[in-house]
Amino acid sequence: MTSSNEYGYNSWELIVTVDHQYEEEQKEFTLRVSGDLHIGGVMLKLVEQINLSRDWSDYALWWEQKKCWLLKTHWTLDKCGVQADAKLLFTTQHKMLRLCLPNMKTVRLKVSFSSVVFKAVSDICKTLNIRRSEELSLLKQSEDTLKKKKKKDKNNKEPVIEDILNLYNSPVISGSPASPGLYSKTMTPIYDPVNGTPVSSTITWFSDSPLTAPNCNILAFSHPNCSPETLAEMYQPRTLADKAKLNAGWLDSSRSLMEQGVQEDDQLLLRFKYYAFFDLNPKYDAVRINQLYEQARWAILLEEIDCTEEEMLIFAALQYHLSKLSLSSEAQDFTNESEVDEVEAALSNLEVTLEGGKMDNTLEDITDIPKLADNLRLFRPKKLTLKAFKQYWFVFKDTSVSYFKNKEAGQGEPIEKLNLKGCEVVPDVNVAGRKFGIKLLVPVADGMNEVYFRCDNENQYACWMAACVLAAKGKTMADSSYQPEVHKILSFLRMKNRTTSPQAVSDPESVDMKPERFVSPRYAKKYKSKQLAARILEAHQNVARMPLVEAKLRFIQAWQSLPEFGLTYYIVRFKGSKKDDLLGVSYNRLIRIDAATGDPITTWRFSSMKQWNVNWEIRQVAIEFDQNVSIAFTCLSADCKVVHEYIGGYIFLSTRSKDQNETLDEDLFHKLTGGQE
Repeated sequence: MTSSNEYGYNSWELIVTVDHQYEEEQKEFTLRVSGDLHIGGVMLKLVEQINLSRDWSDYALWWEQKKCWLLKTHWTLDKCGVQADAKLLFTTQHKMLRLCLPNMKTVRLKVSFSSVVFKAVSDICKTLNIRRSEELSLLKQSEDTLKKKKKKDKNNKEPVIEDILNLYNSPVISGSPASPGLYSKTMTPIYDPVNGTPVSSTITWFSDSPLTAPNCNILAFSHPNCSPETLAEMYQPRTLADKAKLNAGWLDSSRSLMEQGVQEDDQLLLRFKYYAFFDLNPKYDAVRINQLYEQARWAILLEEIDCTEEEMLIFAALQYHLSKLSLSSEAQDFTNESEVDEVEAALSNLEVTLEGGKMDNTLEDITDIPKLADNLRLFRPKKLTLKAFKQYWFVFKDTSVSYFKNKEAGQGEPIEKLNLKGCEVVPDVNVAGRKFGIKLLVPVADGMNEVYFRCDNENQYACWMAACVLAAKGKTMADSSYQPEVHKILSFLRMKNRTTSPQAVSDPESVDMKPERFVSPRYAKKYKSKQLAARILEAHQNVARMPLVEAKLRFIQAWQSLPEFGLTYYIVRFKGSKKDDLLGVSYNRLIRIDAATGDPITTWRFSSMKQWNVNWEIRQVAIEFDQNVSIAFTCLSADCKVVHEYIGGYIFLSTRSKDQNETLDEDLFHKLTGGQE
């Protein structure tokens, strides 16, 4: 027998299970330890007892009952709270994970299961060469989507072979030097201006990333649309409540994958979570722009976002155009392109940077705030009244719009002055019908007042619409973003403009076009295939000359122009209310929405937010705004931490600037989103 002195009075047995990477069975080892032994010492003892010569550097201890990693190797067992009844697993920190990307392609790669999700996503994005990783996150599929998938697999007698792109030869090791690729400041990869792919001389800079030429092609190019039958079998949210369910599965960015029940080789969705796309640059963002385009495309096709028939045809025309360009681009192997001298390319880049942009702002722009004054028609909805518009003289200055009986009365008191700061601006346009309207939901004490403006033509509409959009954000027409906003609206209207020509309808391409692939199933049922093809080809004439990357950016801009863009829905119960409402979270505001009608009730801007906190005991989010406005709600369709992280995440993203050199303040992100549970 061994004397008690040999072990010490406070020693005890600790059972540790070892998860061997290449062996099916796990083995248990019993260690004699004491409470003052540190975690590193436990691991050392364990490795000595295993007595296997191998690299154990990626292994760490996982505490199963507490669902946490023991990563602080200098902490003692007593400090960690580990006792004899603890079940510890000695396992690898990096494991295989299947990620479904926005383009519906699945990639399989090694991901850190011990880093917080925010860091894991950053490492994933470095592997995939996607800049601005803070805009993306990981999402668990909703139960409704999985049910539909299981039903489809049950009906399909043939086994489905999933097309997976394996990137596991190059594991994403947290803390390892990132692939120079898009993150190098001295050697910037040069992209083909037509198709946005890296030219051959710079593809070698991706050498320590698995994204070699063919893999980069898969992620940077859009691929042919799926068949209408496949599209019809995919889950489509029918109501706002259905859309709210889709957003319940976002993972907590402040905890690791393992802590949230994710197992090795599970499938998660990698998606753009925050709709605030910073510094989109065709020169560096081939993969990012394509994945963003794909997320927008699927949102349109699966009706996750509503759009009019006219808008659906524009989206269809751009998709058709891109599918044609992609097929012709894929036929060319971009690695055979003419070599580009790296030094020469870097010097030309530097020259452009040093020259800078031309300064259009004059002293007059700084001192004088521009104003708009014109005849518009106005309508205020009332119960049991027809939609009759009446003409008034309108003056738009600062963030307010005033209207008068006529131009002569413009010097006197206005009939009404509307302050548009914090209002909702919705386009009410039908280009074919020459209808250019603006719907305003102006916040008042007891909700939102509806007001409609009607313009005479495209140019007038673009100027007034841009002014309203900026005023809603608290900006005036003196802001540098006013003119770009006007041009963006005009270019979108021109795409909608139907230029009918006889050959458009009788185009032989329409025979093989399969137009149902480019529209949502609801619109595909509405028209015969030939009619739909003719209408898409008609709309295609406005975009037929666009290069590939520009067409994708136009698609993204058109998506951003939709009234529902960027709204993430949650079912909530407001404090003091007896019924459930919907909460729409956007990049700059929160909207309370009537669950039955879908109408906005109240809007609160982040710019007027003083503070927000969470009562973790009752899972209630409380927010205080200016002018003594405060709200509180509990979230019913997801954990309140998900909504709390959304709000904090958007506020964090608003602090970014181009001067930051792409480095992120991760601590600030966790302060704003982590909460104190």
